[in-house]
Amino acid sequence: MEPKRLYRSSKNKVLCGVCGGIGEYFSVDPVIIRLIWIFLMVFQTWRYLFESLMGFSLVGGSLVLYIIAAVIIPKAPEI
Repeated sequence: MEPKRLYRSSKNKVLCGVCGGIGEYFSVDPVIIRLIWIFLMVFQTWRYLFESLMGFSLVGGSLVLYIIAAVIIPKAPEI
C-alpha cells in the first residue's frame, strides 16, 4: 500500500490548488479548508506578534505562506 502524500490538486483548484490538495489529503471539502484559511488570515490572535517579528501584516504573511506552499507542495501526478 502506497503511503498517503500531499499534492496540489488539479481538480479542486482555485489559485494554485494548495487548499484543494490539503482538503483531498484530509478527505475534507476544500471549501472548508479555504474558509479556515481566510478565518485564520483575518482573525488570528498572534497577528501582532507576527507583524512585529516579520515586519509585514498577517494578510501579507499568509499570502507569502500560501505562495511558499504552492512552490513546495508538488502538483498531483496525472493519472
